[in-house]
Amino acid sequence: MTMKQISAKPVFLLTAVAAFLTALSACAEKKAENSESSGKRAIMTKQVAKTDAEWKKELTPEQYRILRQKGTERAFTGKYDRNKEAGTYLCAGCGAELFTADAKFDSGSGWPSFWKPADGGSVAEESDPSLGMVRTEILCSKCGGHLGHVFDDGPRPTGLRYCVNSASLEFRKAEEE
Repeated sequence: MTMKQISAKPVFLLTAVAAFLTALSACAEKKAENSESSGKRAIMTKQVAKTDAEWKKELTPEQYRILRQKGTERAFTGKYDRNKEAGTYLCAGCGAELFTADAKFDSGSGWPSFWKPADGGSVAEESDPSLGMVRTEILCSKCGGHLGHVFDDGPRPTGLRYCVNSASLEFRKAEEE
């Protein structure tokens, strides 16, 4: 091996690594761009900050267990699973608008299901590796309250199913709006 061949190897490796990192960065930017344009991902803004004692005082025990401790209500037991009235679903913790009745559908899962949030920033997502699998947890982007999970088996146009605990929601009828 000549000296020229030996010195060319590190340059080739550095060039290959740089090209790989550039391609990886472009893919990540494109994925973020697609997520933002679909309204699927929101950044947690967490504008409501309360102590644990304050949350316990303001929420029912069931709301606290679900919103603050990431619990789940049993299927088919929530008060909004079969609700068909026109209106808006709000966060039971902070009152932020999360979903509209127009985006609600009967998924047969036993929990209120929506195909999209009220707006692109109302619901945030985080990876949830609990229960031996990785799911996508949904949270109120204003207070960080646990709402449920989102799955990719919903109806068109989004193909998403936001599966939400009734206890994490309050409902405001259309005539009240």
